[in-house]
Amino acid sequence: MTWILANLPLLSSRLLEHLGLALPAIVLSVVLALPLGWIAHRYRVSRWVLVTLTGLLYAIPSLPLFVLLPALLGTGIRDASNAIVALTLYGLALMVRSVADALDAVPPLVTDAAKAQGYGPLALVLKVQLPLAVPALTAGARVVAVSTISLVTVSGVLGLPSLGLLFVDGFQRGITEEIVAGLVLTVALALVLDALLALLGRAMTPWNRADPTTRRRAAHTPRTAAAPRAGEAR
Repeated sequence: MTWILANLPLLSSRLLEHLGLALPAIVLSVVLALPLGWIAHRYRVSRWVLVTLTGLLYAIPSLPLFVLLPALLGTGIRDASNAIVALTLYGLALMVRSVADALDAVPPLVTDAAKAQGYGPLALVLKVQLPLAVPALTAGARVVAVSTISLVTVSGVLGLPSLGLLFVDGFQRGITEEIVAGLVLTVALALVLDALLALLGRAMTPWNRADPTTRRRAAHTPRTAAAPRAGEAR
């Protein structure tokens, strides 16, 4: 506890640096996965190729990928862009399937009704399918966020500023408190980000926030019989 209290500025700095690597990768993963997932949903022939190839990205060991990317991108091994690109690839591996499955789950009757009302392909996606797919998309984004927060720590082995440096430095110097601090902050950051995404998902789907009691009452409320027309027998 003494080491933690004496190094609060360092811990705050490492936390912000960790977040600076994770957030761009999470956003890019979701943004890039939306069109790829839509293509996989719309064109069945491409589904196997896209979902399988992006899924295989997650099988690539993280440390070799962090080392290989600088040679492919022409950047330094400690450049933050390397970590962001690698983390984005891992996020795509998880998110493309989530987007495709979320769009598949939209009831066909809803899309058919929207087409009958004159919705074009773009309007159908933006105004009908994506809003209805928000709960599933949010669930996928939460998995990507937690996974990315965890993977960022690997960059500490290469010397990139993040909470991962606390593990490396703590192990090399035998400071257990530093390792525990890095572990606790990593888990706490993942939980906070997961909670924020869950709240965002709820805010984007107000139709799902009805009181369960109100729903049950509405379901059990008997319908009022229609008034008889003039001339009909009573």
